[in-house]
Amino acid sequence: MSHNPVMLDEMIDWLAPKDNGVYVDGTFGAGGYSRAILNAADCRVYAIDRDPSTKEFADRLDAEFPGRFVWLLGNFSDMCSLLELHGVDAVDGIVLDLGVSSMQLDQSARGFSFKNDGPLDMRMGDDAASASDIINQASEEELADIFHYYGEEKAARKIAAAIIKARVDVPITRTKQLADIIRGVLGGQHGKTDPSTRSFQGLRIYVNREFESLETGLKAAEDLLAPGGRVVVVSFHSLEDRIVKRFTHSRCGKIGESSRHTPQQLMVNQPVSGWEAPRFFLPKPEKRTAGDAELGKNPRARSAVMRMMSARGEA
Repeated sequence: MSHNPVMLDEMIDWLAPKDNGVYVDGTFGAGGYSRAILNAADCRVYAIDRDPSTKEFADRLDAEFPGRFVWLLGNFSDMCSLLELHGVDAVDGIVLDLGVSSMQLDQSARGFSFKNDGPLDMRMGDDAASASDIINQASEEELADIFHYYGEEKAARKIAAAIIKARVDVPITRTKQLADIIRGVLGGQHGKTDPSTRSFQGLRIYVNREFESLETGLKAAEDLLAPGGRVVVVSFHSLEDRIVKRFTHSRCGKIGESSRHTPQQLMVNQPVSGWEAPRFFLPKPEKRTAGDAELGKNPRARSAVMRMMSARGEA
């Protein structure tokens, strides 16, 4: 399955690429957003991805748009330092498409999917402990917290207990092993959602420190954005969306509400004291979801939420 960028037209509509502008695609993947931006204006795009395998897609764009495209290996949370190496300290727009891509899910060797058996890895880069390391080494309480906080799994404690029991006999190193343990706790599939979905999602988010990267990345985007510049963030997880919403509201003069469902350490800070006025503004509506036509063609768009924010001042 190829990766279909979600709400591509809506992203371009809000980002409004302009000639001679500088843009950041913080989650490059297969390059769908980068290509759309480069096609929309005679601009320059810096694309960031922590997955080395995305370079093959980057090489194609580099050949197609010579002198206008730069691929950077790294985490978008480090975008300030990555761009500084290229002499860039301000940009006109930033887009982040969060979560795991279809192409990563489809590669069983990456260990993201419970649908196809593969090594229990889940790392987007090579700078973290694998999912197998965590499943086999974390305590029962730590595993329960991962599934509860990051996956919003109601049966987190039961699943954690079953994992602890199973790993006594044999290490859990395959995705099918873990999925079968979870299904054994929750029962067979009901409807379209596999019982393993929430636990696998929570484990992946924890392995890659995705929420922490998101918070840091949003603050980095704030530092990089030029007056009049715009940010687009597409999320696929309710906790991701809460983090983005809280950040945008705090930076636009609205105080986001805390949630008992969100770990305290993941809450974005309140607006910095001493600000005389909000530095950004939100469009109306402040978020978008995919329309019926796209949902019919791209099932991945079903859970997508797009939020936008614009820096005050003139470009």
